[in-house]
Order: sequence, then C-alpha cells, then structure tokens
Amino acid sequence: MTEAIDRLDQRMRARFAVQHTLAIRPAQSDPDLALVVEDQRTESFARLWRAGEAPGDELPFPVAVGAIIAGEGSGWIVDLADGGGSEVGTLVATSLDGEQRVDLTPGRESFVLRGLEASADGSLVLASIVDEAGYHLLAIPARPWGNASVVHRTSAEAWYGQPSADGRLASMDTTDHNPGVRRAAVSVFEVASGAPVAVLNDMPAGPVRAVRFSPEVGDERLLVSTEQTGYARPAIWDPVSGARTDYPVPDLRGEVIPLDWHPATGRILAVHVEDGIQRLVEIDEHSGEHRVIRTGGSFANPDVADVHAFQWASWYRAGGELTALRSAWDLPLHAELIDADGDVTAGLPPAATPAGVPFTSRMVASADGTPVQVWLGLPPEREPLGTVLEVHGGPNLVFLDEYSPTAQAWIDAGFAYATVNYRGSVTFGQAFREGFWGSGGDREIEDIAAAVGWLRDQGLGQPHSTFITGASFGGHLTLLSLGRLPELFAGGFAHVAVADWEAAIAAMNPAVRGVWQTWVPPEAVARYSAVSYVDRIRGSAWINQGALDTRTPIVGVQRFVDELAERGGDVVLRIFDGGHEPTGLDLLESEQRIMLELALRALEGRRWSDGNKRDIAPAPRS
Repeated sequence: MTEAIDRLDQRMRARFAVQHTLAIRPAQSDPDLALVVEDQRTESFARLWRAGEAPGDELPFPVAVGAIIAGEGSGWIVDLADGGGSEVGTLVATSLDGEQRVDLTPGRESFVLRGLEASADGSLVLASIVDEAGYHLLAIPARPWGNASVVHRTSAEAWYGQPSADGRLASMDTTDHNPGVRRAAVSVFEVASGAPVAVLNDMPAGPVRAVRFSPEVGDERLLVSTEQTGYARPAIWDPVSGARTDYPVPDLRGEVIPLDWHPATGRILAVHVEDGIQRLVEIDEHSGEHRVIRTGGSFANPDVADVHAFQWASWYRAGGELTALRSAWDLPLHAELIDADGDVTAGLPPAATPAGVPFTSRMVASADGTPVQVWLGLPPEREPLGTVLEVHGGPNLVFLDEYSPTAQAWIDAGFAYATVNYRGSVTFGQAFREGFWGSGGDREIEDIAAAVGWLRDQGLGQPHSTFITGASFGGHLTLLSLGRLPELFAGGFAHVAVADWEAAIAAMNPAVRGVWQTWVPPEAVARYSAVSYVDRIRGSAWINQGALDTRTPIVGVQRFVDELAERGGDVVLRIFDGGHEPTGLDLLESEQRIMLELALRALEGRRWSDGNKRDIAPAPRS
C-alpha cells in the first residue's frame, strides 16, 4: 500500500498545487469591477478584476468567499471577521492596501452573517445578521462609513437583505407569516425609518425570494423568484404600487432561476435547470420570450444558509454586456465576457489545473419512482479500484457540473466517483426540495440506495470497495448510511458531520439552530441520529471535524465515536484547525491523502483505527 501511495504522490501534489477561483462577485456600484476569490495553500485570497483587463495584484490580506467590494470609490472589502472560520464574528471594512480597518458594527455582540449587499449608488451596505436575540437587518452608511442602524428585527428566520439602488428601500426574505417553516415571503421596508412598505407572499402556492432591486436610481422595482407552479420562475414586482409581472416561460421544463436584471435593455438573466443540467438564458422583460446564451457546464451555484443566495453567479455589466461564469467537473471556475450578439470577446481564463475527467449525468428511479440525479466520473482506460459516492451538505444545496479537485483526485487514484442529488436538493422544484421533510431520513436513504443500485448495474458499487462521503448534512448522511445501509459500504468519510442531533442542535449557532429544531423535532431525533444505529454498522468510519465549527460542533459526533469504539467498531476522529467551510489547498490535500490511504487499506481488509499516527494526521504544510 505504501508503494501505491508513493506512486500517486506526484500526481496528487500536482492536483492540489494550482490555486483556482472559488468565486467571482461584482461590485454593485460598478458591475464592470469584480472581486475574484482564489483558493490558495493555506487560505483564500483575492484580486480585483475589471472586465477587459488583467486581474490586479493580490490583496495583502485573506478574503473570504462571501466578501464584497464597497465603500468610497469601491476601495474597500467588507467581510466577516470570525477568528479563523467559526462563522461568528463582526463586520469589518478593510482598505484595498490593507492599511485601514473599520469596525462596521461596534458595540454589537458577535453574530452570524446571512446576507451582505451594497446599494447600486454605493451609499449603503445592507447586512443580514443573526444572534441569540434573533434576525436583524442592518443598514450601514458607506460614503463615508457610519453607524449601523437596525431596519428590521424578527425572531423568525429571515435572510438575504437587498437594498434599492439609492438605499431608500430594503427587502428581506422573511418567514414571519409561517415561523419555523422555510417558505419565504419578501418584506420591504423604508431604510431610514424601518417602516414596512409591502409584503409579497405567494403561499400556499410556494415561497418567493428577492433577487435584486433595479440598479437604476428611481426605479424601485424588485426582481424576485417565485414558485407558483412548483418550479422557480422570475417575476418583477413594484412594492410601492403593487404592480407585478410574472414570466412563466411555458416552453421550458424544470426551473428557470433568475440571476440578474438589466432594466435599461429590458433583459432578465436566468439559469434554466432541467434534470440538474444548466443552460444560461435571457428573458425579454416586455415579451416574456427567451433565448439560450450558453450551454455546457454550470453558470450559477445556488447556496443556502450562507452569506449570499449564490456562491457565484453570472451577471450583467453596466452597459448590458454579460459576464458569464462557467465551471464543469473538469474545468475550474472562469469568466467569459459576452457581447450583445452572444459572442465571447474575452474573459478570465480557468486555472491551469491538471487535465481532468468530465462526468455524465443520469436520472435514477428511487424506491417510490421519484427520479434523482446521479453524476459519474470514471478513470480512463482502467477498471476502477472501487467506488466513492458523495452526498452534498445543506440539505438545500446541489451537485452541479462544477470543478472539484477532490473528485478528480479520486479518479486520478483509480476510483470511480459519483454524486447523488437526493431529495432536499435544490433546482428540481419545490416538492423535491421539501421531499425530505418529516421522513426521519427515509427519503434521503432511499435515494442513496437507489444511486448505489444504479452503480451496481454499471458494474460498480460493490460492497467491499464502495465508500460514502459528504460534508455537513452530507457528513450526517454518510454516518447515517453506515448504520441504515450497512450492507452497501465498506466505509465512510464524514466531514463536519452530525451523528447526535440532540447534542448538536443545543450547541449550534443561532442562525441554523431554529430550522434544525423544525426539521429534527424531539420525536425524530433518535431516528435521524446515526448514533442510534451503531450496533448495525459494519464498515469503517473516519470523521473529520473542525475545532471552530459552530454549525456542526464536535459535540454532535463525540458520542457516536465513543459508543462505536466501545462496541469494537472501526472509527477514527480527526480534528482540524478550522471551521465549517475551511479553505486552503494544503488542508484539502491532507484530507484527500488520508482518505485515499484509508480506502486502500479497506481494500486489503484492514481496519482504519489500527494504523499508526501518520494515517490520521494532516500532511505537513508546504
């Protein structure tokens, strides 16, 4: 086994040696300017990039994926200072040269950030924060920096504040109408007084979410995403007059998720998703007709319970030209500048990572006939050593056709690599997204079993050589699958996981505690917790937990580790120095090196907990 690891060492180092782009986010006051955040050896750093030019020098301080450009002259980076990844901290603005640093929320207790946007005129930064007292929408003067004021506060889940172009109005996705249920309405307030203006509530037909106000000062219309048909569609709503125009786009099946809007030319930018495959489209604001702009890969990555509603997404520049962000399993995130005729004129090229393998997509029938998407990548010109199945976190996230150095590293090592978009995933409609509610994990487990069954039909997924992995809710599903589907997996690699929901919920940060108390009520805790199934586990378990994590704290897995070990089970707990979503290629490489060595050990019939210290320790920093 050591010789096999040594042969792979050079390839693995090359795979994780190249820094690549994690997100590209425009300045709202100057959408020709963008912040490009890159994953580097130990942290994420950033550059400013103006369309048509080469990116600038690296900024002299770390920058998180959720940071924005704001302030006088677009000369500041606004970010959460959370002490290294805890996601609990304060909001700060740092000048581009790193010389000045302004505390934007002085005197306020530490909080979790769930929305950060600047107004199109640059006068205002709007921050959606969560602390033990509830959910708050803060307005912060930005030219110059001034004292934050509270626009709105509520005890019910509320995220993603959006400012109007001149900062007069602000929206927030709220659940006051239905506390504890993640089906949002859009509430609009006057920023100066906090007075309510209007609420757009599409229930019971479906939730509605704000995308952005018009970027033109004086135009207070709001682009929203609705689900009146059960699938996302754009609409434009005027909260002052109440006027509303919906865009049903009847000839497109699946979701049409709005991304951006250019009122001057009457165009709405959206991503069309059918069976998990994306296309970038434009919709005419006046006729409702659409045209396809780009296909192949992915053009936006929906997020949940984070700073922005998209980890990254394509957008319009000031003159109406398009910046199309694009990624694929074998192609890192990059930008293409597209003119009015749809021609690519320039852009920001993808990082020169080692060549990778493209993935194929299949829709697979679950136990009740519900189709679920499976992505699959295979090592070229060889029989796979085994199969790795990844389940994503969230649960309201999704696997895209998007670059993953970890997936490619498994394929480099000779493994087949698959992912499954189980019920709870976004972009497949409301019923699918909410399909796990109240099932105690049954729907997710059925979908995972269906994915493995399909892999077996392809000659893959054999029990002695198949491993399951995932992070966050995916880590929970990894450990739950080891107990509820013990016959399917030789082992599981769980990152920032939960195995004891009672302990985890009690220790979570306030931004996520409320929804998990709804999704996993006391009567469902035992069924949902992997610790309840330790007697059934046959495979090995490796748990990779962050010391600073406040979403899935270590206490949520400790009992599982102790009880499985006491019963003679094969379990290893590794604690890394970081939070829930760590960055840095060194850490990613060290995790991959450990997982690969453990997988190869399992193929030899050896236990994971019987090795020496180097089997579970991180690789040295380079």
